[in-house]
Amino acid sequence: MSKTLPVSKNDQIEVSFSDLTQDGSGVAKTTGGYTLFVPGALPGEKARVQVVKTKKNYGFARICELTERSRMRTDPPCPIFDQCGGCAIQHVAAGAQLDFKRGLVRDALAHIGGFKEINVEKTLGMANPWYYRNKIQVPVAIQHGSFAFGFYRKRSHDIVPMDHCLITDPLIDEIVQTARTFMETAGVEPYNESKNHGVLRHVMARTGRNTGEVMVVLVTRTKDLPHRKKLIKTLIGKYPQIKSIMQNINLKRTNAIFGETTKTLWGRDVIYDQIGTVRFAISARSFFQVNPQQTEVLYGKALEFAGLTGEETVIDAYCGIGTISLFLAGQAKQVYGVEIVPEAIEDARKNAELNQIANARFETGKAEEVIPKWRDQGIKPDVIVVDPPRKGCDAALIQTMLDMKPDRIVYVSCNPATLARDLKMLVPGGYAVKKVQPVDMFPQTTHVETVALLQRNFV
Repeated sequence: MSKTLPVSKNDQIEVSFSDLTQDGSGVAKTTGGYTLFVPGALPGEKARVQVVKTKKNYGFARICELTERSRMRTDPPCPIFDQCGGCAIQHVAAGAQLDFKRGLVRDALAHIGGFKEINVEKTLGMANPWYYRNKIQVPVAIQHGSFAFGFYRKRSHDIVPMDHCLITDPLIDEIVQTARTFMETAGVEPYNESKNHGVLRHVMARTGRNTGEVMVVLVTRTKDLPHRKKLIKTLIGKYPQIKSIMQNINLKRTNAIFGETTKTLWGRDVIYDQIGTVRFAISARSFFQVNPQQTEVLYGKALEFAGLTGEETVIDAYCGIGTISLFLAGQAKQVYGVEIVPEAIEDARKNAELNQIANARFETGKAEEVIPKWRDQGIKPDVIVVDPPRKGCDAALIQTMLDMKPDRIVYVSCNPATLARDLKMLVPGGYAVKKVQPVDMFPQTTHVETVALLQRNFV
């Protein structure tokens, strides 16, 4: 006989909140310890909630009335905060956001990695945690028979209309709105996802925060872009900061933003930006950190943890376009970068040449295959740096690092859970976790970057 749940769908009950999940939902316990997850609720608050979904051991609810308010709470300034899927914790005060992100790292290390004694430093935040993004990409669609331009609603592909974004550089925010107004007025057909029909799929703009240069990218389902010449004239006439206007063609029925073909409509095919003393050429599809100010903080910590004196050999195992590699090269004897994406390696080599950096070498391939080949060539790293995707390091790469026995491993992570998992595999191989530093790269969101230093135990 199945167990009767203490709550049912549509029940309204009074609850108290004791915790916050990784996605920013409040956690409440009901009769018998049954857990409810409630978006928008904060620890220490009380509310009347309505149950919207139940499962065997937990359920979901929404706030009907907040009866007791937390000191962590602030009024979110964004008019579409409760609809947009972007800024999940805009209702949390800035200092409390930093504490929350430190807690995410600490909890993951303790519960997943078993590291209960490791000190996690206070999260490094921004003095002004707004308008920091150097890139905005806005979907365009036909919705209810009209031109829709905005961000996706939480957990859906419905578009919430958006006039400006409070975490995006105001200039590029304004530029995409100008492009949107032009295309809508000119009658350019927006993309119809269900029918795979229409022209305009996305409008993207990115800026070099330290150079002021702007690139605009129009993603289309068609090879032709109607009113192209008039659009270019409108944009460059109003915004002299624009140095590049690109068209990306995505012919496929897919959720992926970009297609395989990118062409230059006007100006250069890259813009430039700078992190520290290193200058980068950024193309339409380049991966480049969206918060340059905090990227410098993050990479500065990675450089500090690497402990370079100018005599070290460093391997960067997920080098991308060479951002960390070139940042480290100024204080290392030699840097080797490996990345599985050929286009990224091509960009890394160009960026090394752009900065006249001769002590950085880049190779395409899987890190766990390329690094052993380097070892066979006599290359022995003093430091290995990893900055993997959210899924963490490949198990074969973990073993490769243990086989190479570098003095230090600097792990840059965008996911506390996989960081904890990977550290749990590295520590028994002869390493101690010496420092863990969270960095708030994405204020108003639940994401946190972390830099960890592992030191080899010399026996």
